[in-house]
Amino acid sequence: MDFRSSEPVVGPRSEDALPASVTSAVKVVVVGGFGVGKTTMVGAVSEIRPLTTEETMTQASAGVDDIAGIERKSETTVAMDFGRITLNDELVLYLFGTPGQQRFWFLWNGLFEGALGAVVLIDTRRLEDSFDVMGRLEERGTPFVVAINAFPDAPSHPVAELRAALDIPDDVPVIDCDARKRGSSRDALLTLMRYLHTLTTTTPEPW
Repeated sequence: MDFRSSEPVVGPRSEDALPASVTSAVKVVVVGGFGVGKTTMVGAVSEIRPLTTEETMTQASAGVDDIAGIERKSETTVAMDFGRITLNDELVLYLFGTPGQQRFWFLWNGLFEGALGAVVLIDTRRLEDSFDVMGRLEERGTPFVVAINAFPDAPSHPVAELRAALDIPDDVPVIDCDARKRGSSRDALLTLMRYLHTLTTTTPEPW
């Protein structure tokens, strides 16, 4: 997916500076395997024109990038996607979409620096691609929520079955999402923020 297939923006994207009322800025990363819709989500929800680093896929990537199940994909992110969304008068999120191919994962360290949390996008046609992604987040101690992206030909599974199949901890939210739609993508980000708030209020006090 790329953001050009996302829900169209009503009116022009604002390139204006942040409102004076904004007091907090949070960095969030959108991660997932190859072709799960990260660029689409950032583009759909961003209130500014998103920065993308997509390049056309060529025969040089044949045998390197696994496109099974996403054969129609013609472009891929090679560095990052960037967007911004203001959640309320005081809080703004800066969104960083990561490249999905493992050969570009060396860029993740810089993209994750200073990130408060992550949204992990899942494609049920390619569940195996999610294990390494979530493993890297757990190794870094980065809190995350899981968003099951809606693809027309993707199999549907009960959330409980997906949680068990992916070994997702019980406290980690798992939600349905359509990365093409602004409202659905925004809901995924709000779920992450609520989860982060829960973590800060339930962390045991040090002895």
